[in-house]
Amino acid sequence: MSDNLRAMIHPSSVIDEGAVIDPSVSIGPFCYVGSEVILQKGVELKSHVVVNGLTEVDEDTVIFPFASIGHIPQDLKFNGERTKLKIGKRNRIREYVTMNPGTSGGGGLTKVGNDGLFMMGVHIGHDCIVGNNVIMANNASLGGHCIIEDNVVIGALAGVHQFCRVGRGAMIGGLSAVVADVIPMGMVIGERANLDGLNLIGLKRAGVNKDHINGLRSAFKSIFQSDGTVKDAIEPTLKIHKGNPLVEEMISFITSETSRSLTIPSKD
Repeated sequence: MSDNLRAMIHPSSVIDEGAVIDPSVSIGPFCYVGSEVILQKGVELKSHVVVNGLTEVDEDTVIFPFASIGHIPQDLKFNGERTKLKIGKRNRIREYVTMNPGTSGGGGLTKVGNDGLFMMGVHIGHDCIVGNNVIMANNASLGGHCIIEDNVVIGALAGVHQFCRVGRGAMIGGLSAVVADVIPMGMVIGERANLDGLNLIGLKRAGVNKDHINGLRSAFKSIFQSDGTVKDAIEPTLKIHKGNPLVEEMISFITSETSRSLTIPSKD
């Protein structure tokens, strides 16, 4: 820690030599900050917060008591390699949240975007990429290598399986176990999550064009509620709705390369 540091640091906290801390940072009682941590302008550690490893926390992010940020991945293959965790701006990271850095086998980086809310007990596993404006409710968890796009909402106690993708604007119901990719703007529910429609409320709140929403609803029915397969419905649906950005985004997500299957509606 530099000699000219003027950050507000409670005397009970331990800051290792080498940590880079902006003078505007506030660190409350009984915190620990490791030697390779970077805390940018306006970051606040409330109390009893641990930030360790090659971790950067960007501007105005607030971390609440008993969060553990940047400790080694929960992966038995991890062998002490130097990997990173990068957290964006204006996030709210609540009590008992854990966020792990990446692994050499997964790209070496876990990245969290801006303006997220991560409620009590949330876990973000190694090599996850989390977008902007993501909300994860109490005790929701991401396995390793997940991709969570912008504006996703994940309900309390939900779990997302490793390597799954969750598309932009999707909503995952509480207690759902997501074991396959979720389309953009999709809404999934159930103990083993099933696609239950579209996140229409989220689209309307975002002020999305009504005609585009109606087109997306029509395309959703064509792809997921017709008698044929999803694959067979893609091309004719895209022809009908060409120029609708929501439909094109959904189909691009469905047809992109992935290691997981796709969450679809229940046969019931």
